[in-house]
Amino acid sequence: MNYNRNHNSLSPELIKKYNWRIWKVLIAGIIAFAIFILMISFGIFGEIPSFRAIEHPKSNQATEVISEDGKVLGTYFVKNRSNVAYSEISPNVINALIATEDIRFRSHSGIDFRRTFTIFLYAIIGKKQGGSTITQQLALNLFSEEGRAKNFSKRIIQKFQEWVIAIKLERNYTKEEIITMYLNTVDFGNQAYGIKSAARVYFNTTPDKLTVPQAAVLIGLQKGITRYSPTKNPERSLDRRNTVMALMVKEGYITDDEFAGEKEKPLNLNFNAATTNDGIAPYFRSVLKTEVKKILEERSINKADGMPYDLDRDGLKIYSTINYDMQVYAEEAQKEYMKTLQAQFTKSWKGRNPFKGMAQLIDQGIKRSDRYKALKLEGKSDEEITTDFNTPTRLNIFTWKGDLDTLMKPIDSVKYYKLLLRNSMMAMDPKSGNIKAWVGGINFEHFKYDQVKMGKRQVGSTAKPFTYAVAIENGYSPCYTVENVPVTISNPGSPDWTPRNSGTPLPGAITLQKALAYSQNYIAAYLMKQLDPTAVMNEIKKMVITSDISAVPSIALGTFDASVYDMVGAYSVFANKGVWTQPNFITKIEDKNGVVLYESKPLIKVAMNEEVAYVMTRMLRGVVTGGTASRLNYKYKVNGPIGGKTGTTQNNSDGWFMAISPDLVAGVWTGCEDRAFHFISTRDGEGANSALPIYAGFMKRIYANPNLKIGKTDFEPPASGVNIVYDCNQYQQQEQATTELDKKLGF
Repeated sequence: MNYNRNHNSLSPELIKKYNWRIWKVLIAGIIAFAIFILMISFGIFGEIPSFRAIEHPKSNQATEVISEDGKVLGTYFVKNRSNVAYSEISPNVINALIATEDIRFRSHSGIDFRRTFTIFLYAIIGKKQGGSTITQQLALNLFSEEGRAKNFSKRIIQKFQEWVIAIKLERNYTKEEIITMYLNTVDFGNQAYGIKSAARVYFNTTPDKLTVPQAAVLIGLQKGITRYSPTKNPERSLDRRNTVMALMVKEGYITDDEFAGEKEKPLNLNFNAATTNDGIAPYFRSVLKTEVKKILEERSINKADGMPYDLDRDGLKIYSTINYDMQVYAEEAQKEYMKTLQAQFTKSWKGRNPFKGMAQLIDQGIKRSDRYKALKLEGKSDEEITTDFNTPTRLNIFTWKGDLDTLMKPIDSVKYYKLLLRNSMMAMDPKSGNIKAWVGGINFEHFKYDQVKMGKRQVGSTAKPFTYAVAIENGYSPCYTVENVPVTISNPGSPDWTPRNSGTPLPGAITLQKALAYSQNYIAAYLMKQLDPTAVMNEIKKMVITSDISAVPSIALGTFDASVYDMVGAYSVFANKGVWTQPNFITKIEDKNGVVLYESKPLIKVAMNEEVAYVMTRMLRGVVTGGTASRLNYKYKVNGPIGGKTGTTQNNSDGWFMAISPDLVAGVWTGCEDRAFHFISTRDGEGANSALPIYAGFMKRIYANPNLKIGKTDFEPPASGVNIVYDCNQYQQQEQATTELDKKLGF
């Protein structure tokens, strides 16, 4: 027995020896762990962000386009993320996040060791639990593009990297800043990155207005954006929402009664899918993006590291001149009337073949299509492409009743779109040059070509006021009378020019005022004969029509092409006392930190004598009160200090209406993609029917909104008075009066 006792017991020396070995192993382990953490800190196992990177974390952030009244028109993004401040986030969101993801968030220093070690205990009993704090999750979101690593060993390294970054974050930021950064960077699914985008996409609201159940839905998504998606798996989302609210009860953020009152309610989503086309003014935003890139490049405005700004990633704020309400009104007015007009157009071709002799245009349409380009890239032969275009297939077609999925030959879709009327409109403040509304086409999703600035079409009779303005400058009165008969103008080197009148001309001698009001071609030709094509061309150029314009007599009738953008700018000269102010659509550009990168300065020049401009406002008002645009008053009941000019080009291919008022100048164009397709009758195709009604719908809405402050005070005459007689009763009296010389000579 003594022998066994002596054999099994350890001497103090041996115990001391074994204890020292255990301590050495522990110390070595601690040292090894410390060295391992240091190696991670120095980036041995993968780059760790520097303090500067922590201060300026990289995250793809959407660029916002903001209206003049502070509303977001839309965004440019790779990831639809927009940042908000802590004060802009509802406490419901903060509370739901802490209760669900990190209950000791406010007390730990980035790593919750208590939670970290309990996950091993949970693992032993078969329960899975995440061990990452909000700060660690933020570290992963900010500095790991691919997210959680799939490889186990890489995942272990990544976890310790998170620890290092989390501690750095905690040392350099407050708890409020950390939770704000987290909520600004997290993915909520459906192209919604960050709480601001998520609030808009799922509930069409802002983060500060999120209710408890709404906040619980969004925070609940963090357990699995697909599994708990309210759009894809609404039942699971509802259960998860209630679980989050139950956790909020447990942590004392809401009461049992509040939970009981909310848990039976449905999700009540107000889903708005996030796309780069999402929002209003998509044509405008497309043109704006190109213009902003050009401004930044031409002025060498780059980021601090010298790299150019990326509008899809760098979170700029572009402050535009667009008025949100006016833009909505313009889009509504277009949609409302174009449905009616398209029905008129389609009916007018019933029983006729609009494609007779149009094979070349159809072939051009095929070759311009995305389908043709894709087939070419696939290496298909012309024969194979022809077969494809003549084989029925499933297509998504635009209609005014909504997109239609149908079985159709692609060649028939080309023909269908050839007979689809297009339309564009722009409105601006003539004094500031600020563009308030911009509608570049009928549907950006299907037809991306902008017809406001990029497209140019023949302007027709909307060019006549330019010739009349030159006549007024040269001493003619609006009350000057001319016989309304055909006029022939000789043009050296070219055939003689004798324009026809559209419709039956007004008989006898008429005033210039009446000739413009009823768009009489003979009188416009008469004035061109008295003046000079070069003088009229120079006048048009002074009003900054940028198209190529030849000094030929026919420019009096608008045979040249111009954009809606240029035409509105030119007509603003009449409304703005002879001063041309460059049409502008950008106020300023800021980076994501609010630093101003660019501010616009209006370009202004005198283009016309103020007195002449005022007389032209009288003549243009006459077009509305008693001429081709009079339906604006009598049919559409739009009454205000509005002058205007309708325009219809040859074969009714283009319909225009240009309108001026002291506070707003606007232009509307309507026509098919190709001029060869057009209205059969002038009654339907004239600008008074194809363009004016859209302006009427726009102005009706504007006058009904007093907040827009578009008044009904008439144009202000020059302070120095008006010497040009435009009151025709007064003019006739002057013409008939006996002069002193007449008296002396006995007449």
